Amino acid sequence: MTAVTAARSIEEAARRLAGVRAEIGKRIVGLHAVIEELLIALLAEGNVLLVGVPGLAKTLLVQTIAEVLALRFSRIQFTPDLMPSDITGTGLIDLAAETGLRAFRFREGPVFANVILADEINRTPPKTQAALIEAMEERQVTAAGRKRPLPRPFFVLATQNPIEQVGTYPLPITQLDRFLFHTLLDYPAPDEEERIVILTTSAYSAPLAPLVEAEEIRGWIDLARAIPVPVPLLAFAASLVRRTRPAEPEAPPAVREFLSCGAGPRAAQALLAAARARALLEGAAEARLEDARRVAHPVLRHRLVRNYHGEAEGVSPDTIVDAVLGTIAPVGGRE
Repeated sequence: MTAVTAARSIEEAARRLAGVRAEIGKRIVGLHAVIEELLIALLAEGNVLLVGVPGLAKTLLVQTIAEVLALRFSRIQFTPDLMPSDITGTGLIDLAAETGLRAFRFREGPVFANVILADEINRTPPKTQAALIEAMEERQVTAAGRKRPLPRPFFVLATQNPIEQVGTYPLPITQLDRFLFHTLLDYPAPDEEERIVILTTSAYSAPLAPLVEAEEIRGWIDLARAIPVPVPLLAFAASLVRRTRPAEPEAPPAVREFLSCGAGPRAAQALLAAARARALLEGAAEARLEDARRVAHPVLRHRLVRNYHGEAEGVSPDTIVDAVLGTIAPVGGRE
């Protein structure tokens, strides 16, 4: 692909993605930053952990994105009695209609879809949570002795309620690290809340048009991966992640005081993948430092492990990310 052809492809993809965002906005009020992060994760083929109190339209948002993108949607309600086979699928022995003989058949579970809503993922035991790890990381499921590829694109959006912790099973750091983003949903602004109440208490339902198909989305994903990353951005990503580790000489005081463990190399990989995807979303020909800074918080907030002092003081991961970003020169500058 020539530079001119690539530029035209990026411009066309950005135009189409702007239409997708506008279509989602017909049903979803506000949540502009959240929608942007979900589309970035989709283009980067990453998974998202959505955290917010009940009633913030998490389920509606995921369903709307799947509808506008014409992708196969599947919802898994995580409960304490959910088993791994309830997610991945199970083997059955049936009578073959042609021969009358018994034959083995695999029945696919709900994970065999494009967009997976893992609702309240922390309400199921670790054994069942772990059933998603292979799917999230390798885009495949091992069941009945065979590796079975999952459809592409494959996109897991897991939700958590930050309030109720009784009867939940916190996600281990190994599984949290499989999420590209940890996205926070906050309460709507006053004008947005009024509009939500008006729309949801009337008979009106916004009709949505499926604007794209899976094949075009796969093309966007491949296009995002091909967006070049300048050397300064590579250095920025590596430096940012290193500075989240308390033992590193470059770590700021907030990291040394409030963290017991920082982010690993996967965080730098996620940062660059997300920066590429955001560049495509914005129609930029290469990933920029501003793209990396925009995605730094959702990439890092679930990869930072606070120590006892940090938790006791109520220091949020975002505050620590801000402190780390503050030690690196502004866009276009040198450290």
